Amino acid sequence: MEPTKVPSEGGLNVTLTIRLLMHGKEVGSIIGKKGETVKKMREESGARINISEGNCPERIVTITGPTDTIFKAFAMIAYKFEEDIINSMSNSQATSKPPVTLRLVVPASQCGSLIGKGGSKIKEMRESTGAQVQVAGDMLPNSTERAVTISGTPEAIIQCVKQICVVMLESPPKGATIPYRPKPASTPVIFSGGQAYTIQGQYAIPHPDQLTKLHQLAMQQTPFTPLGQTTPAFPGLDASPPASTHELTIPNDLIGCIIGRQGTKINEIRQMSGAQIKIANAMEGSSERQITITGTPANISLAQYLINARFRDVAAMWNDPSSMTTS
Repeated sequence: MEPTKVPSEGGLNVTLTIRLLMHGKEVGSIIGKKGETVKKMREESGARINISEGNCPERIVTITGPTDTIFKAFAMIAYKFEEDIINSMSNSQATSKPPVTLRLVVPASQCGSLIGKGGSKIKEMRESTGAQVQVAGDMLPNSTERAVTISGTPEAIIQCVKQICVVMLESPPKGATIPYRPKPASTPVIFSGGQAYTIQGQYAIPHPDQLTKLHQLAMQQTPFTPLGQTTPAFPGLDASPPASTHELTIPNDLIGCIIGRQGTKINEIRQMSGAQIKIANAMEGSSERQITITGTPANISLAQYLINARFRDVAAMWNDPSSMTTS
């Protein structure tokens, strides 16, 4: 989207749109329980924050507003990601803290200005902010945009974003920009009770090549793809779409890892997603159970993501039996 310049007293009050590319887990962190985190970010920064549809492993987060509101929103996101890193380190053996990383999506026609002649501008940004900045060599699929990756401390990232905004305002995009739209998730693989399954339609089908898929499964961050959904369910999270219902059919021996001991896991998923989740009783002679998820498209997407994340956790535990006692 092209920046628009609005004249105001004493100079220019500039409105800008910055697009970020995030994984499902990062988006979940930004949304927070029942959307509380993103609501707080919108209110405190004054920026508009929209999140693209939920059935993709990658999502686009669009931040729009006067430049000072954009900087506040970026600061809140960077500090939230740092908090997530600190929390994940307390559960692992890692000793050195990895940097916070954000991926911007920038029209390719503006990337030359970000790099500068012979790389002079990007070098200056790295040296003056202390952040690592990388501009991808290739355009993102089916678009005229490139990913710009910024890594460092939250403070370094905020300074770097300020400099990038200045460059983008001084060098508007040339010609039409085809924005990058993440593709819907590929078929997920889930694992339970020593058996791998792929999701086909609304059924989990046993997967023949189990062990080779295990690593891919444990690393997977894809939510279930809602049935027959070819158009975005919702453009952002600003509107309050009507409640809808989504059904999944899952083999009986997979249900236990979703429900958890005395229902702890399913209650956690209900609370975090804000969706109503009903698990039908086992039918005599049937090896499958029906799960009905009701709520807004955002609630449903988050519930699906959390259910799939639960399968990932179980796969990881199967891969590392020493962690079995923690669940």
